[in-house]
Amino acid sequence: MGKKIPTTVSFNLPDGTPVEIETGKLATLAAGSCVVKIGKTMLFAVVSASKEPREGQSFFPLSVDYQEKFASMGRIPGNFFRRESRLSDHEILVSRLVDRAMRPLFPKGFLNDIQIIINLISAEEETLPDAYAALAASAALSISGLPFEGPISEVRVARINGEFVINPTKSALKEADMDIILAATIDNIMMVEGEMQECQEKDLLEAMKIGHEAIIVQCKAQLELQELVKDQIIEIPFVPKEENEELKAEVLSLINDDIVAVAKSAFDKRNRKAGLDAAKEKVKTHYTEANGEEWIEENWRELGDYFEYHKKKIIREIVLEEKVRLDGRKLDEVRPIWTEVDYLPTAHGSAIFNRGETQSLTSLTLGSKTDKLMIDTAQELYFENFILHYNFPGYSVGEVKPMRGPGRREVGHANLAGRSLKQVFPKEFPYTIRLVSDIMESNGSSSMATVCAGSLAMMDAGIPLKAAVSGVAMGMIADGERYAILTDILGDEDALGDMDFKVTGTKDGICGCQMDIKVDGLSYEVLEQALMQAKEGRIHILNEMAKSLEDPRDDFKPHAPRIVELRIDKNFIGAVIGPGGRVIQELQATTNTVINIEEVDDQGVIQISSNNKESIDAALAAINAITFVPQVGDVYDAKAVTIQPYGVFVEFKGGKSGLVHISELSYERVEKVEDVLKEGDEFQVKLIGVEERTGKLRLSRKALLEKPEGYVEPPKRERKGGDRGGRRNDRRGGRDNRDRDNRNRR
Repeated sequence: MGKKIPTTVSFNLPDGTPVEIETGKLATLAAGSCVVKIGKTMLFAVVSASKEPREGQSFFPLSVDYQEKFASMGRIPGNFFRRESRLSDHEILVSRLVDRAMRPLFPKGFLNDIQIIINLISAEEETLPDAYAALAASAALSISGLPFEGPISEVRVARINGEFVINPTKSALKEADMDIILAATIDNIMMVEGEMQECQEKDLLEAMKIGHEAIIVQCKAQLELQELVKDQIIEIPFVPKEENEELKAEVLSLINDDIVAVAKSAFDKRNRKAGLDAAKEKVKTHYTEANGEEWIEENWRELGDYFEYHKKKIIREIVLEEKVRLDGRKLDEVRPIWTEVDYLPTAHGSAIFNRGETQSLTSLTLGSKTDKLMIDTAQELYFENFILHYNFPGYSVGEVKPMRGPGRREVGHANLAGRSLKQVFPKEFPYTIRLVSDIMESNGSSSMATVCAGSLAMMDAGIPLKAAVSGVAMGMIADGERYAILTDILGDEDALGDMDFKVTGTKDGICGCQMDIKVDGLSYEVLEQALMQAKEGRIHILNEMAKSLEDPRDDFKPHAPRIVELRIDKNFIGAVIGPGGRVIQELQATTNTVINIEEVDDQGVIQISSNNKESIDAALAAINAITFVPQVGDVYDAKAVTIQPYGVFVEFKGGKSGLVHISELSYERVEKVEDVLKEGDEFQVKLIGVEERTGKLRLSRKALLEKPEGYVEPPKRERKGGDRGGRRNDRRGGRDNRDRDNRNRR
């Protein structure tokens, strides 16, 4: 092995943006490491691996962790510890994107521990790093000496103003009506995930084709890097274990009839599992009797592998050849569905969606702006008003499972369901929404059950969705020229199939998708067939959902919180809040409401929330009083406060005050104000003017009285400014003469 020397390769994105891959500078003791640079954005990826698998290891221990360093954007983390800690949901989702694309590309039987760490170490606001994480990880793997059947890469494909763009900027992405992340090798697409605003199937296929072309360029750059540093690579050898063909054939002869019987029985999940477990126990009993328990202990893992191999192969063959599925359905048939809304009487919205042996109970809670979820990532800090949580307890599959926080799978399923439902969410909606999907039963496609139950729960709550959304999980079994596309797959079909393709949408188009492909050479024609079959299944499910609730309810539940929004002049924001927040705090306490105020578009936007209409009305009246601006010509109820010889000061709406001059009390001449009014009297006044310089309000009682017959307005007095000026000059002249006389005397 030669010493690692800094080496760089580069390529351009379709828009000409240069991308560099550098290795040999950082973390040179690791199996493989590299830095991907896009302008000032830098992602560091490193691969570590054990030389041999752990003893007794039965699964492939691959871990992928993507983490953003806050220093990359010149920020300090906002958590209590002020340091990067557990991965955020955003970082988990990026980690999953990389993991799902890479995991299938390691050879079967390779069980060495592998850890892939990807860090965002420098960032520009407009560059979205998630689209480059897999490129960095794959480049590091490609020079690690591990048996990785790559390289791969990922790109974001967005449709903006009708044009497909590869890895658009952050601001440009806001205008997109389609946003997907695509992963692929040079030859095959591995994974697709994204969201769309009711796009058509052909549009999604076109986006995949354009994305794959860009990925091919990136994969070739990695192969170039691999060739440049080949002398520095330390190979980690992997020799597949030789199979005992005789033993493998014996296992097949023992279980073939039993597996065929179960595969054709149309059993439910529990009985199917019991039948398969019985066949496996038959193998164990046979070899225990023949060779003893000690032999079984040494060879049971190998026997188990042969059992799983034959089980999968037998069931796949029956599906391909006889078009018979494990539960007896046709290939394009959806399991029986039943739904119910308003199941939880105290929730603000709720629904049960049951499809076969998969069931979601989803609840909805309405909240105010104070309930928004804070999202704090390296690149931005913002607040989210749509929250979806997905829970997968052990009892949903009949198992004992510790109650812990959500795992990566739960985070991923919640993200897919949430992104899909947000496509039909009203643009202007003052509430914060939290949806919680608790999976009661699971036999495949619980994330799609969450989409369906979530859509029903929102309509049950009275949220004005654009349209109902459903979801369906598609599967595929392929063997050379033969293939079978399966609608609404079972958990067992997912495990033995070659594709897991989840599609959500309305009757008019696709809202979200998540696809993992495990087979090489899948043609776009087969993908199109899968998409069209998914469309049929999606619309069938929507029709079943409509039997419970076809459109959103006209109003919220009686016990749901109400939010009234009003806009005020921004100059009144301080008056509503008060010194130290005293006014708004007192107002919330006395009216039992929650009040939020912020400046938006040069206006003050106030939200008042409560589950009591009278409380909202009281708070609204108080705020209107504070922000009230009198208009000339309007009439108000007033109260005499202070009597003066020249008029009366009154108070009226919103605590405003003004003067009713003695001349505006009556059409008749008034000698004394007390002859007409006294303090405490209530009467109506009309605003007849506002002093331009002082802002003082001029009010009139007379303007609201009936004008006497023959009344003639007295002429307005004209100021004799010249006379007054002359008198002032005379007085000033007299003073000057007296001053002169006094000086002469001195």
